[in-house]
Amino acid sequence: MSGKSKKSAARFGVGRNGARWLVAFMVAIGLAGPVSAESCSKSRDYILEGLAGDLSEPAARYRDLFKVCVETLTLANVRDAYLLKDGGIAIVPSRESVFATAEVLSQFCQRFPKRTARFLTQQENGKFGSVGRVVMMTSATATSCKEIRGNGVK
Repeated sequence: MSGKSKKSAARFGVGRNGARWLVAFMVAIGLAGPVSAESCSKSRDYILEGLAGDLSEPAARYRDLFKVCVETLTLANVRDAYLLKDGGIAIVPSRESVFATAEVLSQFCQRFPKRTARFLTQQENGKFGSVGRVVMMTSATATSCKEIRGNGVK
């Protein structure tokens, strides 16, 4: 490689160590990603610290639910997610459409067949903006994945 080519390659990070840096950067971006579990953490902490009143489930169940919440954030078209005191997951979709919601629900139920997801519209999310209000919402009106998949219907 000529001196001019080496300088151009170095400028664009393609040199001997450039490839390593590029791979390390891509891995770091992939691991850090845009996903944030802040709402999952806040809602879990709100429930476990007793701010939502007496626990309706054992504390271990909410810890497990937290893991489901964090994984829910990785689904396509999920902007945010929260734990609900009654054991459901509240999902704020990125796009509100029948197709987009059905896609998220399908993915959610494939991953978590024994769980229940409650979708929040943008208006509900603004109306119930505080974590405490979201946590206290019920998932009773939502259809469980067992029922959707046909495992819970008699």
